[in-house]
This record gives sequence, structure tokens and C-alpha cells, in this order.
Amino acid sequence: MSKIAIIGATGRAGSQLLEEALRRGHQVVAIARDPAKLQGREGVTVKALDAKDSAALQAAVNGCDAVLSAAHFATLEAAEVIEPVKRAGVKRLLVVGGAGSLLLPSGQRVIDSPDFPEAYKAEASAGARFLEVLRQEPTLDWTFLSPSAEFVEGERKGHYILGKDHLLIGADGRSWISFADYAIAMLDELEQPAHSRTRFTVGY
Repeated sequence: MSKIAIIGATGRAGSQLLEEALRRGHQVVAIARDPAKLQGREGVTVKALDAKDSAALQAAVNGCDAVLSAAHFATLEAAEVIEPVKRAGVKRLLVVGGAGSLLLPSGQRVIDSPDFPEAYKAEASAGARFLEVLRQEPTLDWTFLSPSAEFVEGERKGHYILGKDHLLIGADGRSWISFADYAIAMLDELEQPAHSRTRFTVGY
């Protein structure tokens, strides 16, 4: 059992990470601006704060074995996560990544393809920058887990396939993963680290 902090614990990805962590018996520090729905959950310590408040974030994650960040990249830059985590003495940071920086079979990034939706470009670009900052990080044990192209609500199938830097595309031509199965992959990585200081991806 570990004590883990989840930044963005009430979001679509963060809430599934929370559920999976509790299912496995971990103690969770749930960080969110408005965590009212998390009150009274056994195994959950609620921290209501703006993650951009560096001192507050540092204090919230102090004493944790790992931090899982499910914050939107467009609202919370890499340094705003990395520095408080390091100052708190937490050794591991696992980040809910994006698919935009993954590679297509041609070697082109997904975000650079002509049909990439304009509405998602700002968030995807910020995610790619976040990953590049992590890759320059000299000491922190980080992992960046990119979902498939479609990151959606759906059933908890209990299985997934692994990839590295290329977008996973199924035999049916679809690239997707549910939030619930993504959470399984993230908690598997937390418990049995296999992608230290690197990025990987999951899909079906």
C-alpha cells in the first residue's frame, strides 16, 4: 500500500485514478479546487486548493510516495507540478499525458497531422511541451502515460495493450481507451514500475 496524491482528482481521468487506487487499498490525497464530492470517502484525505499555488501544493503532497497529475496541461505547466513535488521530497511523478505527441506510422506527430481538431490543439501542444520538460528533468523519477486518440467514458474491461511512442491503432482502425482501463494501466505502473523516466501509451 502506498500513499499517493492525485492532482485533479475530480476530473474524468483523475476520478478514475482515485477509484482504482482505492480499489487496490492505497491511501489517497485528493487535490482539487472543489472537492465537495470527495468528502467522507474512506482512505481519502481531501485537499481543496489551486494547484498553481506552489506552497500549498508542496504541503499537500509532502509525505506521499508518489504524485499522479491529471491536471489539464493548458492550465498547469510542467514546472508548476515538478518543482513543488521535488521540494516536498516526493521521488515519483506519474502524469496523465495526451495523445497529441504520439507518432503516426509516418513518423509525424498526431498533433501535426492535417486533420487534427483545432479545438484540441492548445491542450495537445501544452501536453507536448510538458513532456519535453520532463525529458530534461535531471533527477525526478517521472512517467508520462499517453492515452490513445479517443480517451473516453466506457466500461472497465480490465485489459489493455502497451505501446511506446507510436499511436496504438486497433485492427478495426480505432485508437481508444476508456478512463477506467487507463487508470488500471497507471496504477499497474505505480505498483510495478516498468517505464521510469520515459513515456508510454495504452490502448485496446
